[in-house]
Amino acid sequence: MADQRQTRGPKPQVVMEVVAARRLGDHFVRLTLGGDGFASFQDKPATDKYIKLLFADPALELTPPYDMQELATRLAPEQMPVRRTYTVRRVDHAAGTIDVDFVIHGDEGLAGPWAANAAPGDVVCFMGPGGMYAPDPEADWHLLVGDESALPAISTALEAMDPAARGEAYLEVASAEDELELDAPAGIRVHWLHRGAAFTPQTTELVGAVVEGDWHAGDVQVFAHGERESMKQLRAHLTDVRGVDRKRMSLSAYWAYGRAEDAFQAEKREPVGQIFPEDEAAPAK
Repeated sequence: MADQRQTRGPKPQVVMEVVAARRLGDHFVRLTLGGDGFASFQDKPATDKYIKLLFADPALELTPPYDMQELATRLAPEQMPVRRTYTVRRVDHAAGTIDVDFVIHGDEGLAGPWAANAAPGDVVCFMGPGGMYAPDPEADWHLLVGDESALPAISTALEAMDPAARGEAYLEVASAEDELELDAPAGIRVHWLHRGAAFTPQTTELVGAVVEGDWHAGDVQVFAHGERESMKQLRAHLTDVRGVDRKRMSLSAYWAYGRAEDAFQAEKREPVGQIFPEDEAAPAK
């Protein structure tokens, strides 16, 4: 069998521009992207669709889209454009725009500070979208769990649900000032959890709230995403205690405490990065 890694072509890139920027609170910024590049955006029905933004060093004066294979022949690894993954909050086909929400923690990270200072006309280059989850209207109830990183996907999922949907949503943020407006079915109880501080393994309340919360009878569909170790603990509870079939769970880590995204992504190939134990023996994708 031929090595598929050798037959794959470069991933297509979409180049758009910032058409609007809006603060949603102290720690969230929403960028609306549009322009001629929207015609190249291939939407998909997933409510957790994500894009991989490409950030190039301005000093190199590179013009997107980037020929990553060509750049790799002449740039040092640390000079290559870097990827940062973000969920698409909303797609407006009539306007030809997409909304992407960013979590801002001061000057920490790369994408957050960039988004905080982004202005109309700024060029954005990304790959995607990816994503597979959408609420199952046949589920008896839904369990949605996430920290700030999962809020865009959970917000989109709630909007897409049948008005008669039932379930529980556990959303953890730093404080009440970070709560976002949600359009949730009346039967979905939304629990806002306030850490009162930045995320640490000691301040997070997310897993504990799910463990102690109500559990309904019937077929549950789970969407749970957030910090890696929290997701490992939640996975263990859902599979070992609650007996949820893995096929009924969209559960993964969006980030890892104490890790930059490059290190976090690299560790997905190692046991420390595996959420489901059986994945440790599986080849990385």
